[in-house]
Amino acid sequence: MLRNIKFRFLPTEKFTFLYILITSILILFFKSDKHEVAVLLEYRVMIVLGICFFALIDSYKRIWILRFLRYVYLAVLLSYWYPETFDINKTLPNLDFLLADFEQLIFGCQPALLFDGYFHQQWFSEIMNMGYLSYYPLIVITGLYFYFKDSTYFKVFFFSIIFSFYLFYLVYSVLPTVGPQYYFIANGMADVEKGIFHHIGNYFLNNNVVIGHPANNGFFQNLVETTQLVGERPTAAFPSSHVGISTLIMIHIFKKRYFKVFTFISPIYLALLLSTVYIKAHYVIDVFAGLMTAFLFYYLSVWVYRQLFILKPEKSLELNG
Repeated sequence: MLRNIKFRFLPTEKFTFLYILITSILILFFKSDKHEVAVLLEYRVMIVLGICFFALIDSYKRIWILRFLRYVYLAVLLSYWYPETFDINKTLPNLDFLLADFEQLIFGCQPALLFDGYFHQQWFSEIMNMGYLSYYPLIVITGLYFYFKDSTYFKVFFFSIIFSFYLFYLVYSVLPTVGPQYYFIANGMADVEKGIFHHIGNYFLNNNVVIGHPANNGFFQNLVETTQLVGERPTAAFPSSHVGISTLIMIHIFKKRYFKVFTFISPIYLALLLSTVYIKAHYVIDVFAGLMTAFLFYYLSVWVYRQLFILKPEKSLELNG
C-alpha cells in the first residue's frame, strides 16, 4: 500500500530543508561548543522528521486539514528559527555602532531616542505598542484570508512569506545587530546623547538588558514588554523583518487587488512602521532597509516559485491575480 503513496514535499518544505542545511553549516563554522552544536543539530533532525511525518500522513490520507497542518507546522517553526539566530551569531562582534553612526550622520541625532520623548502621551504610546503587536495577527489573519479565499494563490503567498523570513534570518545569523533597545544601554546613554558609539564586540554573549520604556503602564505597552521578556533576543535589527514582512503582505494584498482589505489594514500598517522606532526596537535605517528588502524579496520569491515549482507556463497567470 505504501508503494502507491505519492510522497511529495511542498515548495516551502523544500526550502526549509535548504535553510536547515545552510544554517547547519553556519553552526559548524561559527560555534566551538560541541554540546551546543549537538543540541542545535538534534533540533534540526527532529524538525526534519516532523516535516516528513506530516508529508507522509498527508500523502496517505488526503484531507484538507492535514495539508493545512503542514503549513501551520512550518509557520510555528518561525518562533524557533528567530531566537536561534542569536544562538548562531552571539560569538560574532556586534555591528550596531555602524548603524548608530550612520543614523547620527544622516539625522544629527538618534530618532529612536527622541521619538517617545516628543510623543510621550499614553494614548499615542498605546497606538504605537498596539501597532507593533499587530504584526503577529496580521500574518495569521492575512494567511487565513488567502487560504480560504484563494487557495491557489495562498501557496504563492505562503512560500513568499516563509522564503523571506528565511532570508532575513540568514542575514541576522551572519550580521549581529540588536537595535537601540539593547545597544544604547551597552554603549552608555551619556555617550549616545553625545553621538559617540563604541564597538562593543560580543558584549551580548553574556548581557541582554533592554532599555526602559516610558512609564505609561498601558495595556498594549505591558503586552509588548511581556513578549520582549519571553521571546525577544539581542538579535535581528537590520533590516527590520517587522517592516519587511508586513510590507510584503501589503504588496501581496495590493497585487491581488483586494483594495478594501488594503485600505482597512493601511492605518495598522503605518502604526506598525512607526512603532518599530518608537519602542526602540529598530533604527530608522532598519525601517528603510526593511521596506527595500520587502520589494526585493517579493519579486525574488515569486520568481523562484515560478521557475522551480510551476510546471505549466499558463499557470504563471495565477500569480498575477
